[in-house]
Amino acid sequence: MAGVAVGSGWALRGVSTRVRDREERLPPPSTLDNHCPGTLCCISAIPFIMTLFPGVALVTGAASGIGKQVAISFAAEGCRKVALLDRDVPALEDTKARAEAAAPEGVEILSLAVDVLDEGDIEAAFDQVIGKFGRVDYAVNCAGIYRTDKVSHELSPAEFDNIMGINTRGLWLCSRQALKHMVSQEPLPTHDGRPGNRGSVVNISSNLGIVSKEGSPAYNASKTAIVSLTRSDAIDYAPHNIRVNCVCPGIIDTPLTADIPEDSPGVLTAPMKRKGTPQEVADAVLFLSNPKASFILGANLLVDGGYVIH
Repeated sequence: MAGVAVGSGWALRGVSTRVRDREERLPPPSTLDNHCPGTLCCISAIPFIMTLFPGVALVTGAASGIGKQVAISFAAEGCRKVALLDRDVPALEDTKARAEAAAPEGVEILSLAVDVLDEGDIEAAFDQVIGKFGRVDYAVNCAGIYRTDKVSHELSPAEFDNIMGINTRGLWLCSRQALKHMVSQEPLPTHDGRPGNRGSVVNISSNLGIVSKEGSPAYNASKTAIVSLTRSDAIDYAPHNIRVNCVCPGIIDTPLTADIPEDSPGVLTAPMKRKGTPQEVADAVLFLSNPKASFILGANLLVDGGYVIH
């Protein structure tokens, strides 16, 4: 049975949220095979909405841009437990309000102030998430900064360390905590009977992790490192039934790219000749996070309007 197109299109809502519609359009429970792909297993015992995201989502960098839209999209697609991590607490409250408004059946949200440069902050935040929700199933590492205005001899060691620290080390610290908890938890059941995962990690890199551009040595290096880290973790944690992938956006219409005009070379080089939207990146993240991507591992999914191929 196909997913009903709601929000960005990934939630499995059965045939309807109404019991009457289920009774009219589904065969009797006794005729349904509990392990038959595409059916609602044990339908008589499921009076609630089914979803591709029955677990707990955790999103870093959730106060703005891509991270904010990823968090809202998880709620919109039926994830009932979402943790939001960022150092901008007031902005997190706006993300929380928007996620709650988008959730079709309600959502429980935990907002935590976290500096990804602080290992203690990250560990404490994950402990709070585990203490409240019991597990982490979909970890999405979005926190990052964007600097492209200096070549190497103009870049100070402090500037280099800050970019690498937030974009690469901070992401690794968050991913490390997620993986530590995932290896010890039981796999989630799936919507269609296929084997479940213990967890999914999606790292946000960049198309500049695949190709490079002038004037951004530290940023290019930080995003390339994420692609390599993703592949390494994908290999190491596959035996634990954990999937690790990354998304490589191009120029996306977020506060980080507000100073890049629509007619800039970076935008016009891509065949689609426009900035992407945070929702388009969130859709890619949710695809990689859900069980329909069960055989995808170590991927770096480009969401860049064709920039790299052109």
